[in-house]
Amino acid sequence: MGHDRTGPQAGPASAGPAAGGYGSRAFVTVSRSGFTLDGRRFRFGGTNNYYLHYKGRHMTDCVLTDARSMGLRVVRCWGFLDGSAADGVVLQPAPFTYDEDGFEHLDHAVFRAGQLGLRLVIVLTNNWSEFGGIPQYATWFAAEHDDFFRRRDIRACYQAWVGHVIGRRNRYTGARYDADPTIMAWELANEPRCPSDTSGDTLVAWAEEMSRYVKGLAPRQLVAVGDEGFYGRADEPSHPYSDHEGVAWRRIIALPAVDYGTFHLYPQRWGNMTTDWGIQWIRDHIRDARRAKKPAVLEEFGWRADETTRNTIYRAWTDAVERFDGDGDNFWILTGRNDDGSQYADYDGLRVVYPSTTAALLADHAERMSAGYERS
Repeated sequence: MGHDRTGPQAGPASAGPAAGGYGSRAFVTVSRSGFTLDGRRFRFGGTNNYYLHYKGRHMTDCVLTDARSMGLRVVRCWGFLDGSAADGVVLQPAPFTYDEDGFEHLDHAVFRAGQLGLRLVIVLTNNWSEFGGIPQYATWFAAEHDDFFRRRDIRACYQAWVGHVIGRRNRYTGARYDADPTIMAWELANEPRCPSDTSGDTLVAWAEEMSRYVKGLAPRQLVAVGDEGFYGRADEPSHPYSDHEGVAWRRIIALPAVDYGTFHLYPQRWGNMTTDWGIQWIRDHIRDARRAKKPAVLEEFGWRADETTRNTIYRAWTDAVERFDGDGDNFWILTGRNDDGSQYADYDGLRVVYPSTTAALLADHAERMSAGYERS
């Protein structure tokens, strides 16, 4: 696939209101159990998008400008594309092999987010097969899924990939990724699970090793694991609190190189829990993160329903984040328009578009979260 190598010209962030830290070129840090920017507490409403690293500039710009228009402050995005190409783009076509042309799209996303004053959380691999992820590593090394966390050769391949991404120089900004405050955080994986070891020891050991490795490469940026927040309790009937997936959230957030905890919320997928169950899930994680003296981010949440029903549920959950003094949240998923002007397809039934009543609700929430930055 050919690329216009001239591209947009690097320059200062677009002019805009300073409220909420837009335009600040400082790094987001962690202090006193919360995020801090420019010496003040940093709270946010944000979103996710999984196609910024391989779609064209028009589609990327549409998502990022809509995010800014909504007052969102953080966008979580994918920073990996392993094995097979998507729309002709691949980042790691084979182990220890990287496609420089493929990185044009991620470079542009980081550049454009910086112009708009947005922060990015970049995820470094996937538990699932979309865009390669751990299943692709398993195929490359003739291994099982959970060998990703155990085998030295696979861990070395992953570390080489991580080092390549974090240390690369953006063709548009001229800055190395590890020196760009637009990148708020690196996440080790999207929703890592190791069900073959229900004790949680394997995943905790892997997270400890890899978080230290990433922190060594990017000491000014934050590190998170990207897990779903499963508690890992033996004999617990509720799946998200159980040890079935080999995730032990309290142990993960206690790791010294993990700057903040992550948790997801998909009650329909996890056993048809209620809206109130989701509120308790939010409260438990914020409470336990405070005990660990770490921030916690509800970095994915979604509910399939008609717009009115979904809005009621999202209002309850975002109100809970505010009421329990949460540090941030990212709904799944903000999509924009295709190159022909049509809306991006609603593949999973969780699409949010701007403008819409759902976008307005989430924008109001983001404004209230950002207000804390002004008062601090």
